[in-house]
Amino acid sequence: MSQHKSYIRMIATMSCIAVQGLLVAVLSTSSVAQDAVSEEPMSDEQLLAAEQRAEELTRQLIQRRQALEELQFEVGIYDQSLIEANTDLANLLLELEDYQGAAEAYEAAFQLERINTGLFSAAQVPLIDALIQAYGKQDDWQEVDDLQELRLHIQDRLYQPGDIRYLQAAQTYGQWKLRTLRENLLQQTTRTRMSNAMDLSEFYERIIEQTGSTEIDNRQLLSLLFDKSQADISLARTIAITPYTAFAGTASRYLTETRCQNVRTANGQLVRQCYNVQVENPRYRQSQQTAKQVELNRHTRAVAATIERLRGIQQTTDLSPVEAERLERDIAQLETESQDILRAARRGRLF
Repeated sequence: MSQHKSYIRMIATMSCIAVQGLLVAVLSTSSVAQDAVSEEPMSDEQLLAAEQRAEELTRQLIQRRQALEELQFEVGIYDQSLIEANTDLANLLLELEDYQGAAEAYEAAFQLERINTGLFSAAQVPLIDALIQAYGKQDDWQEVDDLQELRLHIQDRLYQPGDIRYLQAAQTYGQWKLRTLRENLLQQTTRTRMSNAMDLSEFYERIIEQTGSTEIDNRQLLSLLFDKSQADISLARTIAITPYTAFAGTASRYLTETRCQNVRTANGQLVRQCYNVQVENPRYRQSQQTAKQVELNRHTRAVAATIERLRGIQQTTDLSPVEAERLERDIAQLETESQDILRAARRGRLF
């Protein structure tokens, strides 16, 4: 009983941390020791309420596992009713901060959804979102990235490019990719991040071009344009911190030179012998710097073009005062970031 009480108190304290973020509790089988991370420790009433909540969650967990097993026995392992049962179990495990268990239950629900509704259905998207949350809690960013790719792929099969649901899905995907670039969540090399940033910019460009023949709200277009500009800024920054030696120069890297020398033959005569050698072209490094500058300018110009489009929409769209202020702030931010990169380039600090 003492061990059971200690376990319940530990679960209760973990629940309080998730909700309040106030303290960490270390509990033993014989006593409760509180290690407060805030100025105010939990009162007896708060601890009792937390214990009761933990007992209730534990009871629910046992009940849901039993109900799931009984349902599987009754209807088989592929019945559609198991989707909701697994999802309910996963939601409870998520609340208990058992993120791996939650991910496994969500995965079971997702696979059952695919079996019952096909490879591409709108019902799968909420389950993918739940899986993203569960794996994100574990900092499993590669799994999150794979799920984001799958999420967009499914919605690409469900909706036309101009459909608002597809645009929202594309924006969610783009914002995730931008986060991976900024925080380097996938631990990629600079060259890989630069390539991914370029892919992201081109992805946004395609989405924006596809909306040209559709009825799209200017506010949605503003959001897409701003996100694209963030990808271009990220790419420009990545280019800026990449050594110019990583860029392919336009000049030949090596030159062939002919070198001659006098050598004495076996007969004692002096003869002139010539041979060819390869030497580094002194213009090659300069061409690498030029190549870097060209790439940098290309993407800062892309930001400038986006700013111009944002200004155009600003003048032709009836925005609320709050929307107008936010747009003006976004444009000012883009102009500042772009100018900072260009000023650094002119001072030669980027090379």
